[in-house]
Amino acid sequence: QVQLVESGGGLVQSGDSLRLSCAVSGRTFSSLAMGWFRQAPGKEREFVTCISKTGNGTNYIDAVKGRFTISRDDAKNTVYLQMNSLKPEDTAVYYCAAGSTILRVRRRERVDYWGQGTQITVSS
Repeated sequence: QVQLVESGGGLVQSGDSLRLSCAVSGRTFSSLAMGWFRQAPGKEREFVTCISKTGNGTNYIDAVKGRFTISRDDAKNTVYLQMNSLKPEDTAVYYCAAGSTILRVRRRERVDYWGQGTQITVSS
């Protein structure tokens, strides 16, 4: 059984940085593409970023380009989301996502595995 466990959320001020972690168990980590989604109150869950199985390919939505960085450490079975220059509009529950291909972690309906989510609140 594949499990994704996020950590690192919290309450920060505008302009602060935060790093999320997602630890994966139950499947060979290197066989999974990974991603992050977020869901703000009253909104649908949206794709934020993803990283390929090898770590060579990444994608970001325009709203976070230049501020967020996704990375993976296969030795630790963990994917990270470094978030800099946080803004109030980044406030959301952030979900870790995993899939057999990078295409599967770019679309909400095709994700194979989800984490439980971690809340990030950015105050102005």
